[in-house]
Amino acid sequence: MARKKLIAGNWKMNCLLENGTALAKAVAEKVKAQKYNCDFLICPPFTLLGAVKKCLRGSKIALGAQDVHFAEFGAHTGDISPLMLTDIGCKYVIIGHSERRTDHGESNSLVKKKAIAAHQAGLITVICIGETGAERDASKTIEVCQNEISRSVPENATAQNTVIAYEPIWAIGTGKTPTAQDVQEVHAAIRSALAKKLGKAVADRMRILYGGSVKPNNAAELLTLPDVDGALIGGASLKADDFVAIAANALK
Repeated sequence: MARKKLIAGNWKMNCLLENGTALAKAVAEKVKAQKYNCDFLICPPFTLLGAVKKCLRGSKIALGAQDVHFAEFGAHTGDISPLMLTDIGCKYVIIGHSERRTDHGESNSLVKKKAIAAHQAGLITVICIGETGAERDASKTIEVCQNEISRSVPENATAQNTVIAYEPIWAIGTGKTPTAQDVQEVHAAIRSALAKKLGKAVADRMRILYGGSVKPNNAAELLTLPDVDGALIGGASLKADDFVAIAANALK
């Protein structure tokens, strides 16, 4: 089944106002200059959401956030609610990134709770899963990923409100990547787990992104695999040329 590619940039905790707006403007201009048969998403830090939204105005690039709380409002100092994200113009939100799971101890149940709240507010969730280096060495990659699908994805998730991002933790920011064969094997197993949880029809339509040291020179190989429907890009999304080059290579 044909699924439109999604090229998503996760800026993480990078960029201040001046260079963040310059980057967003550069990406928007480059995307406008070419015809790409894919969807684009940029997820800057919370502090830049409003400014980046203005830079993306008139483009086909969607705005997303990097995390969200599960409550609409309340005494949650330092947190951001789903309604606050939609209010500022977000369409997507990343949930359960490995850096959130590791640095903040986020569990599968918390990720699921956030996803439910985000869906209720009308946000599309990018739910992240992936194994550690130790789990990979123990041949537990597929087991870990299928378990995280089972426990992190809401039972009523759809292809319209949910995207899955497979990010092997050991590959994030390291320059290391699994082989194309390994990536396809894991993505196929993820789609099988989605079919078991949500039904084959939903699983066949749901986009599964790959993340983990995606660069222009490996994008073509990775993003043309049958079950890879785009990329969640970290470091390479901080350079406009690299970000759009990945999108171009994905379509070759």
